[in-house]
Amino acid sequence: MLRAVTKTLITSPISAARTMSHCSLSGKVAIVTASTDGIGFAAAQALGKRGAHVIVSSRRQGNVDKAVSLLRNDNIEVTGTTCNVGNTEERERLVKMAVEQCGGIDILVSNAAVNPFFGNILESTDEVWSKILDVNVKATFLLTKQVVPHMEKRGGGSVVIVSSVAGYQPMQGLGPYSVSKTALLGLTQALAPELAQSNIRVNCVAPGIIKTRFSSALWQNEEATNELMKRISIKRLGTPEDIGGTIAFLCSEDASYITGETITVTGGINCRL
Repeated sequence: MLRAVTKTLITSPISAARTMSHCSLSGKVAIVTASTDGIGFAAAQALGKRGAHVIVSSRRQGNVDKAVSLLRNDNIEVTGTTCNVGNTEERERLVKMAVEQCGGIDILVSNAAVNPFFGNILESTDEVWSKILDVNVKATFLLTKQVVPHMEKRGGGSVVIVSSVAGYQPMQGLGPYSVSKTALLGLTQALAPELAQSNIRVNCVAPGIIKTRFSSALWQNEEATNELMKRISIKRLGTPEDIGGTIAFLCSEDASYITGETITVTGGINCRL
C-alpha cells in the first residue's frame, strides 16, 4: 500500500506541474551576450527551455542566424542580433531591441569576454589591458546599468555575470584575463546590495575548465589535460550545459533569496581568493 501511495505521489501530474511552475521563466525576457556557442548558447537554451524569450547575440550575423535556428528547433522563443558589447552604440541597440520587440527585460546574462594575449604578464601591453578590461569588466557594468531601469519597470529582475575559476587561481599565460575575471567577483558584490533595493538580484558563476571553443587551448593538448585532471575531483571536463543549468537556476524563483554570490562550477577544483 505504501509503495502504491509513493508511486502516485512521484508520478502525480499535479506534483509535476507544481515543480515545473516553480522553476518556470514563462513570460520573462532574457538577454544573453556572446550566446551563439559555448556557455552563452547553453545558457540561452536552458533559459528558453524554462519558458523565457531569449535574445541571443554575437559579433557575426552568420553565428547569430545559426544559433537562432537551433534554438527554434527546440521550440524556444528567440530573437537574435549582432552585438559587440565593447561598443556603446551596439549595447544601446541591443537593449532597445529587447524593449521594443519583447516588451521589457527581466534577465541579463553577461557572458561576453575576450582574451587577446597569452604569455608572461609582464609582457602584456597597455592595449591588451584596455581591450580585456573594456570588454570583460567595463561592458558588463555598463550593460547592467542600461538594463536596470527596464527591470525596475517590471518589478525586478536577475543579473548573472560569468566569471571563471581563473578569477580565483590565475592561469599561467592568462594573467590579464584572470585579473579581469577576479574583478567580476568584486563587481558582483558591489552591485548586489545596491540593486537589491530594486528587487534585482546579482549573482555570478565561475566555470572551471569547460569544453568549449574558447578554452580549446587548455584541453586539446593531452599533456595539459592530464595535468588539469589532477586538480579536478570529478574526473571529466565540464560541459556548457553544466553552466547553463546553473545560470537558469540563479534566474529562477528557486534562487529568489540568493544575491551577491558566486557559484563555482569546477568539478571540485579548489577556489578561494
